[in-house]
Amino acid sequence: MDLRKLKKLIDLVEESGIAELELTEDGEKVRISRNFTANAAPQQYSNYAPPQHYTTSAPAAPAAAAPVAADAPVVEEGHAVNSPMVGTFYRSASPDSKPFVEVGDTVAVGDTLCIIEAMKLLNEIESDKAGVVKKILLDNGLAVEYGEPLFIIA
Repeated sequence: MDLRKLKKLIDLVEESGIAELELTEDGEKVRISRNFTANAAPQQYSNYAPPQHYTTSAPAAPAAAAPVAADAPVVEEGHAVNSPMVGTFYRSASPDSKPFVEVGDTVAVGDTLCIIEAMKLLNEIESDKAGVVKKILLDNGLAVEYGEPLFIIA
């Protein structure tokens, strides 16, 4: 099954609101499922810390000054490049090659930032904003969720 067909199926599942789709074609089986239960506890994986929450704009000023908690999430200034899929995050094309980008590199729209491996397919993730890479939020080889921030570009 080709990548375009898979992406179209994923889009259909997202748009329709169905929980799961399973398709068998020419001996290949594809199962796309999503969890949209609001009250369910988030899934935890033991091989990495849960994703932190990042905002791309300054938060609204509170009505009254409140003490800041020591474990409050860090607010990053800039544009967050989010993962378009679930998979494994790789910073370079192969273990022996240099990373696509480093902190401080200038990127243009369309420049390759990383690769996400999903279902044995390597998907190049491109920058959707021009600027300077301010922060790389994941380590090489970690699992990534749909919508999880990958890079901060300022």
